[in-house]
Amino acid sequence: MVELEDMAPDYQGQLLLATPKMTDFRFEKAVILICSHSEDGAMGIIVNKPTNELKFEDILNQLKIHTKVVSVDQKIYFGGPVEYGRGFVVHSPDYDSSDSSITIREEYFLTASKEILEDIANGRGPKNSLLALGYAGWGPGQLENELFSDSWLMCDPDPNLVFTLQPELKWNDGLKKLGVSPSHLATFTGNA
Repeated sequence: MVELEDMAPDYQGQLLLATPKMTDFRFEKAVILICSHSEDGAMGIIVNKPTNELKFEDILNQLKIHTKVVSVDQKIYFGGPVEYGRGFVVHSPDYDSSDSSITIREEYFLTASKEILEDIANGRGPKNSLLALGYAGWGPGQLENELFSDSWLMCDPDPNLVFTLQPELKWNDGLKKLGVSPSHLATFTGNA
């Protein structure tokens, strides 16, 4: 017999789009890639909020990583308010780092190692990557409650939304993918 708990949805690899009902200013118009989801809670990385306080070169200097590449155009993102001093790289599957990478979905991997930063700095990194400081975390049942209360919309995985689009376009494009107009979202009510 299948228990109701066994039928709980797995949101790993999905994208969350904040609605106006999300009252925490840190998540206003946020697009979050869910990196893990289980009965113990969830963890995700905000993929559309670049930070202006740090440059990639600052992180390389702080970690004493030497680079032969003159300039690397690698934005640093605010990944979320939890462990803001910890770095994470969401990247495409073409980067081989099986020892330190976890698979989110076939389109996305997550690595938190100094080696991936060295490889990115020296032109040997993944084709697509997003470097974030911190992450968003939810306790048991918290994400499900926030979805039920319409704080988030769920969007299917889309590497274009994560890696390619300019950060300021990701939220609107995610809504368009769902067939939702941002102008109508302010009046969004009810549960799906």
